[in-house]
Amino acid sequence: QVQLVESGGGLVQPGGSLRLSCAAPGSIFSRSAMGWYRRAPGKQRELVATITNGGSADYGDSVRGRFFISRNNAKNTADLQMYNLTPEDTAVYYCKLTVTTGELAVYWGQGTQVTVSS
Repeated sequence: QVQLVESGGGLVQPGGSLRLSCAAPGSIFSRSAMGWYRRAPGKQRELVATITNGGSADYGDSVRGRFFISRNNAKNTADLQMYNLTPEDTAVYYCKLTVTTGELAVYWGQGTQVTVSS
């Protein structure tokens, strides 16, 4: 069973910053794309950011220019750095791993809560 471990969520004031991290098994990390998604109360799941195993990143329109995804292939982690947070960023954030070579598979983390409030 592949387990993704997310960390870094919490409460932050509007305009603040937060960094999320997702740790994945080293056996599959290097041949996987990583992504962050979120689900706010009463809304559908939304793409936040993705990064390929080669390091190419893409972002959802609502976070582009404020959020930045990165990966560390030595530590098998994918991080999401979030700046200038607003209450509309409040959601449960989920890490997603997509194995892109060999036996294809998709795995999700358990989610971490991010709350932006004064």
